[in-house]
Parts: sequence; C-alpha cells; structure tokens
Amino acid sequence: MAYRLGVDVGGTFTDLLLFDDADGRFWRHKTPSTPHDSSEGIVTGVKAICDKAEIQPSAIEVFLHGTTVATNAVLEGKGSRVGLMVTEGYRQVMQIARSLVPGGLAAWIVWPKPEPLAALEDTVEVLGRMGADGKQVRPLDEANIRAQLEVLKTRKVEALTVSLINAYVNGAHELRVGELAAEILPGVPVSLSHQVLPEMQEYERTLTTVANASVRPVVGRYIRNLRAQLKALGMGAQFALLRSDGGLMSSEAAEDYPVSLLMSGPAGGVTGALWVAGNAGLKNILTLDVGGTSTDVALIENLEPRLARTTEVGHLAVRVSALDVKTVGAGGGSIARVPELTRALRVGPESAGAVPGPVCYSRGGTEATVTDANVVLGYLPENLLGGAFKLDREAAHAAVAKVAEALGVDVYEAARGIIDIVNENMFGALRMISVQQGYDPRDFALMGFGGAGPLHVNAVSKLSGAWPAVSPVSPGVLCALGDATTRMRTETARSYSRRFSASEDAHIAELLGQMLDQVKGKLMGDGVAAEDIELRCEADVRYHGQAFEVPLAVHQDDFANGQGLAQLADAFHAAHEKLFAFRMEAELELVNLRAVALGKALALPSRELPQGNGDPREAKVRDHQMWVDGGFRPAVIYDRSRLRAGDCIHGPAIVSEMDSTTVILADHIGRVDAFGNILINPA
Repeated sequence: MAYRLGVDVGGTFTDLLLFDDADGRFWRHKTPSTPHDSSEGIVTGVKAICDKAEIQPSAIEVFLHGTTVATNAVLEGKGSRVGLMVTEGYRQVMQIARSLVPGGLAAWIVWPKPEPLAALEDTVEVLGRMGADGKQVRPLDEANIRAQLEVLKTRKVEALTVSLINAYVNGAHELRVGELAAEILPGVPVSLSHQVLPEMQEYERTLTTVANASVRPVVGRYIRNLRAQLKALGMGAQFALLRSDGGLMSSEAAEDYPVSLLMSGPAGGVTGALWVAGNAGLKNILTLDVGGTSTDVALIENLEPRLARTTEVGHLAVRVSALDVKTVGAGGGSIARVPELTRALRVGPESAGAVPGPVCYSRGGTEATVTDANVVLGYLPENLLGGAFKLDREAAHAAVAKVAEALGVDVYEAARGIIDIVNENMFGALRMISVQQGYDPRDFALMGFGGAGPLHVNAVSKLSGAWPAVSPVSPGVLCALGDATTRMRTETARSYSRRFSASEDAHIAELLGQMLDQVKGKLMGDGVAAEDIELRCEADVRYHGQAFEVPLAVHQDDFANGQGLAQLADAFHAAHEKLFAFRMEAELELVNLRAVALGKALALPSRELPQGNGDPREAKVRDHQMWVDGGFRPAVIYDRSRLRAGDCIHGPAIVSEMDSTTVILADHIGRVDAFGNILINPA
C-alpha cells in the first residue's frame, strides 16, 4: 500500500493526517507543538500516527509539510546576518525603500521605521553595470569584487545577497559575482536576485532576495535536521514543503528559495478547504481557519483561490506569489483583558499560545482566553482529543470571573462578551477579503476549521450572511489534509513593461513559450513526469501611469492566434471595474508575464458515510447545558464518528470529535452530507 503523510505545525498543536492512497482511509493525530524545535513534535507525531495505523514509518512514500519556520524567523527577528552587494550608487536601496507609511494622516510621526534585513554597514558596492536593454555598459571589476567580499567576510555575514541593477534582464554579472563569492566565502549561501525574482523595480527585487537570504540558513538547518530525523525513523519518503501559493516544492528547492515558504502555514488550510469543497459540491467558499493564536481567512471562487503578488509578514512585504490570506490576532488562546485606562474589554492579539496556554489546559496559564470563555458558556465539553485532554472548567470559570469583576458584570456576561468580540474580529477579517475586494459574502459558504474554527463558524455566518456554515470532517487537521492533497508547483516571471500599442501578440507568445519550457523543466527536475504537468500563463496589467497591477490569467494560444492582447484588455477592464468600481479610457500597459507549472492533481478518494434516517439519536453522548440569550438552555452533545449521512442536528448542540468541536446554535440545523461534512443553516 502507498501512504502519504501531511504535517502542519501550528502555534499550539502539530497536526498529522495519514492517507491511504488505495482506499481513502485516513488516520489523524494532534500532538503539542514544540516551539523550540518543531521537528521534535513532528517526530513524536509520526511515531504516534504510525502506531495508530499499524504501519512502519518506512511505509510512508510521500511526506508533505506546511511550516512556519521562515515566517517565525521574520516575525521574531531571528533571521541570519545578510551581506548585500549592489551596483555602485545603490548602497542605500534598502534604507530609502518606498515612501508609503502605514496608518492615517501624519502616521509618520509615530511610525517606527523597521530596520532593514540587510544593514547599511553590511552593504557594499561593486563596479560594473548592465543597461536596461541587457547589454553591458561597464564590465565587472573583479579585483574590486574580491576586495568587497573580503570586507563582508570580516563582517562575519551568514548569508549573501547579490542584487545588481537591471539583472532581471541579464544576470551574467550576478552569476560571476556568485562564483567569486563561493570561492571567498565558502559555506555562505548566496542568493542572486535574477534567480529569486526576475522582475523590474530594484527595491522590490532587492528586498525579496534579501529576505530569501535572511531565512535561508535557518530554513536550511531545519529541513536538513528534519530530513535526518525522519531517515533515522526509517522513512525514505519523498519530502516536499507547501509553498505560499498553495503548491508544493521539493525540500531541496525549499533550501535554496525559502522566501516561497513565508505563508506556507496558512496555505495548507486553503488547499484542504478546496479538497473538501469539491467533494461537498460547493464552489464559492470563505475559509475561517481558527488556531490557538490567530485566524486566517481566504476567498475561493469557482474552486480557485485568490492569489496575491505580495506576501506580507509583519512589516515585511516581499514580491512572492501567495494565496490571498488575511490574518488577525484572534484565536482560541487570545487573551481577554480590561485595561485600567479605558475599562473596556479587549480580546487579543496577545495569545497564551502553546505554553502556558489557556487556563483550562492546566499548564500554568493565569489569564482568561477565548477557550476559557467557551468552556464557561458550555460550548466546549470537558474532554478533548477523544478524552485524552481534560479541561479544567472550574479554573476557566475563575479566570473569566476576574474579567467579569473588572467589568462589573457577571461571569457569563463577561464570557459572552469575550466570544462576541472575537467573532467580530473574525468577521472584520472576512470583510477584508470579500467586501473590500468587490465580493458579497452572502454569495459564499463559510467553512470553519482549525482547532477552534467549528466553534465559531455558526456565529460568524450569522454576522456575515454566508450560508451554509460548513464544519468539514477532521477540521482540526484540515491544514495537514491540505498538505497531503495538494500538488507540485513552480513559476517564473519576466518583466515586459510595454504599452499595448507597442506590443505584439507574436512576441508575447514567443516569450511565454520560453518561460513555459523553463518551468516545465524545473518540475521534471523534481521528478514529475512530463505528461503529468499542467501549464498556465498569467499577466500583470495596469492603466498606463498607475502604480499597481491586476494579475490576470492568459493563454499562449490566444497570443499565437493574434487575439491575446484584445482579450486581455477586455478581461482587465472587467476585473478593474469589479475591484475598484470604475474603468478608464486610458491606454493599458503590460507589466509582467508569468508562467506556472503544476504537477498532477491527486485523485484521492473521499469515503462516503453510511446513509442514516435523519435522526442523530444513535450518536448522542449525553444531555448538556449551553448559555443562550442570557441563560442556560438544554442542549445535546453528539459523537461525530457515529453520525450518518442525512442526519439533522437541531441546535443548540455540540458535535465532538478527536480534533475539534462544532457548535450548532439555537434556531439552526446542521445536516450531515454524504462525506460527513456538517452543513449548518438557519432553521
């Protein structure tokens, strides 16, 4: 039998999902994350899930992993010391940056400008220059380059970035500098800008390459360490990591281009939601991925997730394709506080995380969290993870009581206030990826997953009007499912920067052909058969004079037939009007071309449930009490593993399972579909 293992490392738990490719059987496991070394939690989880499936680790053929190692290195400022080599005259490129200051009017007065990832004292200039047409204006001065590399050697840089003017057109100079760096700085990883981001705009290209260099040693050590530990378990599986854009890349490629992993963690949930939505017959989905620290939301239209061309992590915004995921500091571990100054309840963004965690986890936490409020209101039963994890209801009650005392209300009102605030925060994130992008959330279903997503999805659906609210099978490990069910992906880009009137369909078709051959070759080098590769093309277009582009799908054949530019113009006007509510008569400019190669889509089966009679009483665990509209009302707890297709669950009710808990509110009904997903609608 062939097994594939998806692993997603979160802030609180590490999720694992083991899939049997032959018949669709799967096993799931959650184990506490080990923030000091994520690989420890992974190895512990691998051993446990293999024991559940009664197989040896050597039976696993594919190991697929979503990781936050690169993200955390950026957020925590633990990237490596980066040396930067630029063309003469561009030494301050990272300091000058862009003039955009986040915030409102006069925000620059209070905005602390972030320190660049490559310090000015670690930045050196080299003599030599390429022209904008790709022709050499002045040859490299190799003596000068050697001297500058010696300077960086004395600075003890841990990684090197080479970003020379116009290298996106001709990277010959960067290649030569890289060769000299390998000679003078042996063992120091070198990132060349024309390989990381072959696009115009010097600052964005330099920043993205510096970010790649900054996290490269950290990610490289992590991948090599994890690979060695898996090998020690006897696992010789193909090892791939989830990219920010929802595709997979080989672990070897990830070591060289880790900047593509900055949004690897949130991408797993979106790819998992795609797989579930396809089985459930849903095409338009808003995702609500609620973990212990944060909530990630995304929009899927016609089973295609929206992509963004800029990845934002903290203050860092790099030019890397990523799923358009918005994050807010609202999770199960978000801490509730009442500041002395305002005496108003605040929830998050500070989180209790995995250590010490919510008070009810009995791991030393002392401040009330969202999870504690859910326990107090009866939305979370005492037993989690199939009974392996016990919650301390009395401790949660005492913690929330402190908040209630500060507010001058009773403990249940305080708990309800905590839940209401965190739900509004989640809804605010959904508005960012729907209403603010020209979409009506009422045209979408809302899928809640992650450890706490199904707890809140019904309430957030009420706020947004997105129905049905969907609780997928194994929502707590859906990110791991996404890791296990996605496919290999790679892409390349090329700056074009011409008005439509100065462009020719035939020339664009020729360029796209070259780029498609390039990305196809990359995937074949990663072991993907040529017949299993799907190719796509994209173009970034704007009105001439605009500063921001709109990415659009294009087809090489349309340009070969002489219709590409005309069709692209029509598509751009329609997209621009949807995004910004207007169109212009100005001339269009084609800014960038992009080629994408995708591996074979995995046809993993989804197991259907036995048909029930609509009555879920066989799955009833016990009667329960839930806080509803100012008082406790009778409710029922159900065991999800005993539900059958067609069962209808009337709220208020709780559906409990190993990795998550689903809340169905009063005056709502949850219907179990053929694949075990719970679809919640107003009664």
